[in-house]
Amino acid sequence: MPSDSRFQRLEPLTGTITRTRPIGGGDTSQAARIEASGGTFLAKWNAGPGGDSFEAEAEGLAALREAAHASGAELLVPEPLLAVNRAPEAEGLLLLPWIEPGDPTPGDWRRFGRALATLHRAEPPEAQTAGASGAYGWHADNWIGSKPQHNGWLNDWPTFFGERRLLAQAEVVRASGSVSGAGADAWQAEWDGPLARLVARLPEILPARPHPSVLHGDLWAGNALAASGGRFALIDPAVYVGDREADLAMTELFGSFAPAFYEGYREAWPLAPGYAARREVYNLFHRINHLTHGPGYAQGVAAVLAQFE
Repeated sequence: MPSDSRFQRLEPLTGTITRTRPIGGGDTSQAARIEASGGTFLAKWNAGPGGDSFEAEAEGLAALREAAHASGAELLVPEPLLAVNRAPEAEGLLLLPWIEPGDPTPGDWRRFGRALATLHRAEPPEAQTAGASGAYGWHADNWIGSKPQHNGWLNDWPTFFGERRLLAQAEVVRASGSVSGAGADAWQAEWDGPLARLVARLPEILPARPHPSVLHGDLWAGNALAASGGRFALIDPAVYVGDREADLAMTELFGSFAPAFYEGYREAWPLAPGYAARREVYNLFHRINHLTHGPGYAQGVAAVLAQFE
């Protein structure tokens, strides 16, 4: 549970804290639901490397909030009340308003799909894209889960995705030294060549200049919360500007969203032919990023690379 010193840091924003309850489900930080005189809140904290990510997370939430507001997308995006990275003698800390969960209907899922399509049509926030009109990436590196995510700006989408997503994340995972199971021996012997060849083919597979959408970047079911009132909330982003299909693809990787979600999205903004192949390429980034979690992900990486040989 939060320490007294952490409570003291929060109470100027929350009011007097009367109750806390641990929240499970996160794989990088600890979290708690906080009841206080000023309302109900969610606090996340981390004294380890994950504590370096909270300021980037807050910036990503702010970018999604701005894009949702500008486009009129019916989405909830919590506004960070406090975001500080860890210091030598202090843990990182993030404070958000509490989002009360709901029980979504098929109609709610359909509206969520339409809302995400609306968000993807929005122009990227000027504060983060000044001087980079029409480009893909982000003005600073950030985080995806517990691992760094490299950004910068490139004007060609296949080049960005190949260099800053597939190759860069493969190097992040390899350098971590924590690849599990068969993946530890497969990099050089089995995967380096196929991955390089796939990256070279990306101009044939991915669009050169898709609409530059503000992407959540890590849009699996755990980061899209059904809230009371029928809307969905986006949390824990790894924001950057890119092809909207990269977000949509990840919704299908770890168990798809409800069918009505996809119906609503396609009603609002249909997908171009060939999405199934592009989906595999986009999700290869996430499969690589998850190699540290077990040998099952190694099998998935090998299977996708084999499809494009």
